[in-house]
Amino acid sequence: MPKTIALRFASLALAGALLACSTFSALNATAAPAPTIAPTANQEEATSPLLPRDEPVLVSGTIPYTWPFFENTNIEPFILLEDQAGFVARDLDFEWPLESQTIGPVWTIEEGLLGFSLSLPAEPNATLLDVDNNDQADTGVMIFAVAYWNNTWGHAFLEERDGTGWSGAYASTRVNSDRDGEIEGGTLLIWAPNDQQEFPTGFGEDNRLFTEDDPVAAVPAGYSFVDLDAEPFRVYKQAHLELELIEGDFGLRDYSQMNYEDAWETLFERVSTEYPFTELKGIDWDALYAEVNPLIDSANSDDDFYRALRTFTYLIPDAHVGISFNTNVFFQEQAGGFGLVLEELSDGGVIVEQVLLGYPGANAGIQVGAEILAWDGQPVAAALDAVVPYFSPFSNDSLKRVEQLNHLPRGPVGQPVEITFQNPGEPETTETLVADFEIDSLFAANPFYQTTAVAAPLQAQILPNTNIGYIRIDSFSDDPNMAGRLWIRALEEFNELGVQDLIIDLRLNGGGSAGLAYSMAEYLYDEEVHLWGSSSYNDLLGEFEEPERYLTLEPQEFSFDGEVVLLISPYCISACEGFAYALTSTGRAIAIGHDATAGAFGAVGGQYKLPGDYDMQFPTVRSMTPDGMIVLEDLGVVPDIFVPVTYDEVVNGIDVLLNAAIEALQ
Repeated sequence: MPKTIALRFASLALAGALLACSTFSALNATAAPAPTIAPTANQEEATSPLLPRDEPVLVSGTIPYTWPFFENTNIEPFILLEDQAGFVARDLDFEWPLESQTIGPVWTIEEGLLGFSLSLPAEPNATLLDVDNNDQADTGVMIFAVAYWNNTWGHAFLEERDGTGWSGAYASTRVNSDRDGEIEGGTLLIWAPNDQQEFPTGFGEDNRLFTEDDPVAAVPAGYSFVDLDAEPFRVYKQAHLELELIEGDFGLRDYSQMNYEDAWETLFERVSTEYPFTELKGIDWDALYAEVNPLIDSANSDDDFYRALRTFTYLIPDAHVGISFNTNVFFQEQAGGFGLVLEELSDGGVIVEQVLLGYPGANAGIQVGAEILAWDGQPVAAALDAVVPYFSPFSNDSLKRVEQLNHLPRGPVGQPVEITFQNPGEPETTETLVADFEIDSLFAANPFYQTTAVAAPLQAQILPNTNIGYIRIDSFSDDPNMAGRLWIRALEEFNELGVQDLIIDLRLNGGGSAGLAYSMAEYLYDEEVHLWGSSSYNDLLGEFEEPERYLTLEPQEFSFDGEVVLLISPYCISACEGFAYALTSTGRAIAIGHDATAGAFGAVGGQYKLPGDYDMQFPTVRSMTPDGMIVLEDLGVVPDIFVPVTYDEVVNGIDVLLNAAIEALQ
């Protein structure tokens, strides 16, 4: 059970991240391992009698990964012989021609390691590139990287929505994101139609590949491998080459073998440098260091170290900042409860929404609908304000208040609390309750636990007695291939049936793949929409780079043109917020809710492993409009129509937000 808590609240801080794929282009997702697949045949050193013994025919190897989102976001992965025409032209919008896409199987070897196999076609059909820079027109060569990909949209191969440009991670090439995705090493595979073609033998004085100052030399006909880490480059043939693909910038920063102090110093230096919202949130890093460092110095155990790191995260108001779950500390501090689930009304009243039988609250006679008037000697509002939820921090007060309600009736087992309450139709009563060992109320308070594990990530229907379509999207990370297909199917059916309007329910969407979210939003537009760009810290420049490219939503093969209403809540976080903001900021949809979304939109590129087997994450990327405004962070998506939380809703379970959406459309 504690493991379930860990996973859920890790996802609250983690899953909303902008899950970047192995591409320097569109906002795509990372890749997940395929089911176990055995290679099709024993191809060891396989050659044809018509080919030289060392002519390349097979590339196989492994794909190590440490990125925490790698395993659970994508479907239909494969290994791709990736045409590098995009990199040669530095064209981030380059689409891989279908005829060039040679793919092979991927399979799981063990946790953190995949295997792959790629049989080379006798003659590839990719872009011929003249890269000898001799001012003469030559036939050129085909240039490939071996790259790991997955398919979300369309047929079984890559299309524009799956990605463009060239791979920046999980590929045979080593790429530097601080240099705009320049290839700096690794292995390329080339194919020459004859022995009269030339290829670079080095990076040249500008240290950039495929530019005018590259030294060149003739290469043999057919396939050759190019070792970019040799000086000069080594061009060679080998029938069966085994490669380990390069994870690149997405890899986990592993400080776990350091002592507490060194790991903390290294972590703090990195985080305080590349955190993208220092000015926005008014963070004083020197003050944070002064507060946390004595806790690190005095840590004598992994639990002590955890508490110090947790204090560090609590001081950064950002729901994307997080640390892995510590079972020991949780049960010491939060295993006690009273079997109560609370809700706060818009008028400030705190009402008991659920009473779990067999626990202190029920035993004391507290009923559903009771109003909590005082808690431990304080007015309940003051007691709520003082709660520091265990699963902190938060970017704004919307999600923080929800979690304060969830954690007010929690504490150590055996802790006594004096509670003043008033059951419906009865006088107020004061009872002293002693916290029992129970976590059932914590699960009952969190709506994510009320969804079934086998539910599809997207569910659609036409609401009874209306001409309104309803789509509930609970995740942008749970099987994106399925989600995309269900989304298209629902909208196509709505169009065919003449559905006029659409309600999209995002209230329990914890985020996931931003690329999937934006691709789905495109089906609600019939023209291009320009949104925001990404900005992150550049180590080489020593500063944050301004966006050079901006997200564009492009119309797809059809669109749904009716009115759109979004249902939002503080549990809509990260990619969910990006989806909602993309639609509301352009006027395509209105949002209805009790409160704003979570206000956590920074991409979580900073992933760390620390002593004690703790994982931490921090945002590294901010989204900005062309006029320099930071998008969504802290504020979130604010409802266009606020709906108050009422007593009837809490006690009787009436979905007032859905009713408000129907009323707004009708």
